[in-house]
Amino acid sequence: APANEQSRGPRSPIGGRGGRAKSRSSRAGLQFPVGRVHRLLRRGHYAERVGAGAPVYLAAVLEYLTAEILELAGNAARDNRKTRIVPRHVQLAVRNDEELSRLLGRVTIAQGGVLPNIPAALLPRKAAAQGGGTAGRKKGTHQASQEY
Repeated sequence: APANEQSRGPRSPIGGRGGRAKSRSSRAGLQFPVGRVHRLLRRGHYAERVGAGAPVYLAAVLEYLTAEILELAGNAARDNRKTRIVPRHVQLAVRNDEELSRLLGRVTIAQGGVLPNIPAALLPRKAAAQGGGTAGRKKGTHQASQEY
């Protein structure tokens, strides 16, 4: 290290931030990168200027939505007795949640498949619902199908 760097002593709070740099994500208590979101907002030409709070808010919203989807996908994986979340679990999580399904209604999840759904009209009718089953009859007693 150069000699002049050592002789400077402790950093003065007047000239700059001082101490160790702290990311905007950690200041906001987020995992998502506030700096990267800010850069993408500026480079995306969404507006001429981008306020300081906008990327923090957007990063927080994205983090919340991601956590919500991962929570539901993790539950879907556990229901299928799997330890790894795959696109199928994400699809099941999103499509079984009314609000997320509406938000991502036009989104196709690759390798997600479809929700299992068989219309009631195509399901076989139950024998008990029809009424006249052969289970209760004795052998040899014949009844006419219609009485005249």
